[in-house]
Amino acid sequence: MRVLVVYCHPVEDSFCAALRDAAVAAIHAKGCEAHVLDLYAEDFDPVMRAGERRGYNEHAPDDPALQPHIERLRWAEAMVFVYPTWWYGLPAMLKGWLDRVWAKDVAFTFDNARPTMEPLMGHIRKIAVVTTCGAPWWWSVLVGQPGRKTITRGIRGLCGWRCRTTYMAHYLMDSSTPESRKAFLDKVKRRLERF
Repeated sequence: MRVLVVYCHPVEDSFCAALRDAAVAAIHAKGCEAHVLDLYAEDFDPVMRAGERRGYNEHAPDDPALQPHIERLRWAEAMVFVYPTWWYGLPAMLKGWLDRVWAKDVAFTFDNARPTMEPLMGHIRKIAVVTTCGAPWWWSVLVGQPGRKTITRGIRGLCGWRCRTTYMAHYLMDSSTPESRKAFLDKVKRRLERF
């Protein structure tokens, strides 16, 4: 299986980097192929400019900088998102990547004759989220977990109808300990090897 790991964290030696490495190790342990898309290392521009927005409903993105991202998205059979949860949602860089890459004639299509979108990501059969969150789990649930829902519901809705999802979060990250971080790394490896 070809797995696209979308990694989004600005600090090279962050705990999220360790989570990314654990995810890649688990993917390789299953005998799968992994490609890491490091949005910060690639200096991805998350900003959708006026011209791009004006053409958004008409055609696929034509910015040459987006083409390698679109090709990787089309290559993937599974995806693993690794990022910190900030303000209960996705980092702006990751949200901008979704805005600009998961676009018309890439992730979905529609025309003015039909009011609904047609998903184009049927080749994605599995989606995993690995994240950290400063808040406790109960507060995240109370707030509604917008980041989790964006990927495990919204993005998943554009994938194959049998697409499976899994969500793993290290809550209370700001008061984490070496033991809690190690336990979470082990959990990520185990769950992704089974997933």
